[in-house]
Amino acid sequence: MKKLVIFDLDGTLLNTIADLAISTNHALAQFGYPVHDVPAYNYFVGNGINKLFERALPEEERTEENIIKIRSVFVPYYNAHNADYSSPYPGIPELLSTLQKKGIAIAVASNKYQEATEKLIRHYFPDICFIAVLGQRENIPVKPDPTILYDILTLSGIKKEDALYVGDSNVDMQTAHNAQMEVAGVAWGFRPVSELEIYHPHHIIYKAEEIVALTER
Repeated sequence: MKKLVIFDLDGTLLNTIADLAISTNHALAQFGYPVHDVPAYNYFVGNGINKLFERALPEEERTEENIIKIRSVFVPYYNAHNADYSSPYPGIPELLSTLQKKGIAIAVASNKYQEATEKLIRHYFPDICFIAVLGQRENIPVKPDPTILYDILTLSGIKKEDALYVGDSNVDMQTAHNAQMEVAGVAWGFRPVSELEIYHPHHIIYKAEEIVALTER
């Protein structure tokens, strides 16, 4: 039986794509760059916000200076608007409540910057006691580097053999493999199931409640 479930945030617990897209488009427009339709952002996100801005910028404008400019507008705007259109995926609040009642530890490992990660978790899941909520932190490599998972395991005191990682993208699958952890890919996220299958996750799940059964194996 699993003692810990670690969740990715964007595309796994919360559908945040509209707020991410609107906020990035707002920053792009401030500097006269072309904006993108919301579905395009499904493939821009996943590797932290600097990579998001790099992908959203025109190819010839993808400089460190321009990424910093976009970030300077994006962060304050997103901080104010990151819950405008975002929402938990169907069954997620009930799943987290069930896991908590079963005594299974719950954590978040996200490539979203730390401030926004904490704010969204507090806003949408105020009744859930997470043992760790980790986002992108200064001088800590982002996923697929496994450091964030190792940090959560250390904080929890739980062995990786007793933990399950749950995510929606190729980045999440690679992160779990790099940490040599059991991983479940969710079919409801930002990326298609075909992308998940390339990385041979231990499980692919289509409904949130399926995770409960995985913890009982």
